[in-house]
Amino acid sequence: MPERKPKILLVNPPVYDFAAYDFWLKPYGLLTVAGYLRGKADFALFDYLDRLHPFAAKQKQLQSDRWGRGRFCSRRIPTPAPLATIPRYFRRFGLPRDIFADYLARTDPPDYVLIQTTMTYWYPGVEEVIRDIRSIHPSAKIISGGNYVTLCPSHAETLGADLLIPGTNLQPLWDYLEITPDLRQPALWEVYPKLSVGALKLTDGCPFKCTYCSVPRVYGQFSARPLDRSLAELKLLIRLGAKNIAFYDDALLFNAEQVLIPFLNEIIKQNPAVNLHSPNALNARFLTKDLAELMVRAGFKTFYLGFESASAQWQKRTGSKVFCEELASAVRHIKTAGTDPANITAYQILGHPYSDIQQLEDSMRFVNSLGIRGTLADFSPIPGTSDGDCCGKYVDLAEPLNHNKTAFPIILLGFDQSNRLKDLQRALNRSLASPL
Repeated sequence: MPERKPKILLVNPPVYDFAAYDFWLKPYGLLTVAGYLRGKADFALFDYLDRLHPFAAKQKQLQSDRWGRGRFCSRRIPTPAPLATIPRYFRRFGLPRDIFADYLARTDPPDYVLIQTTMTYWYPGVEEVIRDIRSIHPSAKIISGGNYVTLCPSHAETLGADLLIPGTNLQPLWDYLEITPDLRQPALWEVYPKLSVGALKLTDGCPFKCTYCSVPRVYGQFSARPLDRSLAELKLLIRLGAKNIAFYDDALLFNAEQVLIPFLNEIIKQNPAVNLHSPNALNARFLTKDLAELMVRAGFKTFYLGFESASAQWQKRTGSKVFCEELASAVRHIKTAGTDPANITAYQILGHPYSDIQQLEDSMRFVNSLGIRGTLADFSPIPGTSDGDCCGKYVDLAEPLNHNKTAFPIILLGFDQSNRLKDLQRALNRSLASPL
C-alpha cells in the first residue's frame, strides 16, 4: 500500500492597509516552495487576493485592465492605533473572512499550512489566518516564511506559528516536513483553478547595495536560476492560460548576456502569445539599444524603471543606482524599439528621510521631460536597512505597522505636502496627453 502523502494547505493572506491594488500580485515565493515538493504532497491553495475566485469574479468593479491588473475586494475597517493620526481610510483587502472559514469547515484537516508573508506591516492578515486555522483545524502545523518573518522575526514569533522560515535557507522546512525537495521543479501554478496572470524570476537577489532596499538581507547574493527551469515555468504558465506575466526579479538586466538574453531568444523561437511586464524597477544603466529591441520583440509591453532621484548627491549617498543621463538613454532605446511612451514609467521615492537633498520636484519634471510617466513610490522604513533604521527618530520601528508606506511620507512631510507632490505628479502625467 503506497505511503500517504501529507496534505499541505497554501494560504496567501488578506491585506490590511490604506491602499492595495493587484499589480500582477501573486504569492510567488509560496508557489515556488510548493513546486519543489510537486508530487510529494497533496496541495490545496486559498489565495485571498485571487480576483478570479468565483466570489470576486462576480464583482463588476474588480474587472481587469488590458494587462490583467485591477482592484481587490475590500471593506473599510477601523484604523489600528499606531496609524490613528493618518487621515486616510483603512481597509481589509481580499476575499471575505467567512469564505475561508467555510472552506476550512468543508475540507479535511491539512497536516501543514504554509503562509506567505510580504510587507512587514501586512502582518494583521497573517494573524487573522492563523487564528482561523487554529479555531477550525487546531491539529494543523502552521509554517510561515517570507519578508515579514525575515525582517521582523521577533514580532513574527508572537503570532503563534509552529515554525518560522526566515531568509532563503529552506533546509529547516524540508527537515520539518521530512520531504526531500526537487529543486529543478517550477512553481506550483497548477494549484490555481483558473489563471490569467503569472510571475517569473530568472534570478535571485541583487548585486547592488541601495541603502533603502531590503533585498540583499532577504535574498542574499545575486544568483541566476537554471534557464531550463525558467523556460519550463513559462511553458507551464502559458499552458494554464496566463496571458500576462510579470518578472519579479530585483536585477533582471544584470549579467543579461548569461541570463536574460538567452531566455528572451528562446521565447522568440517559441513565439508564445503572452505579454511580459517589469514591475520591479529595471535598472536603466543596463538597458542598451540591442537589449531594448530584444525585450520588445520577445513581448515586453510595459517598462518600469527605477530612478528615485535626479540629485547626484542623493544617488551617491544611497548607492549610485541610476543617474539622469542613464535614464534618458534607456528611455530613448525603449522608445526606438517601438514601445508606446504611455507604457514607460519611472519610479521616484516619496518620503525618503534624505528628502532635503533629493530634489524630488526637479526629478519629477526631468522624468516628464523625457515624455514618459512618473510614479511616486511611497517610502517604507524597512528595518535592517540603513535608511530605514535612521527613521527610528520618527516612528517606533519595533511595531511593523509603522513601516506602512502610505503613512510614513505623511509623517515625514506632512499631509498637505505629501498630497501636493502627488497632485503635481498627476498633473505632469496628464500633460503628456495634452497637445503642445
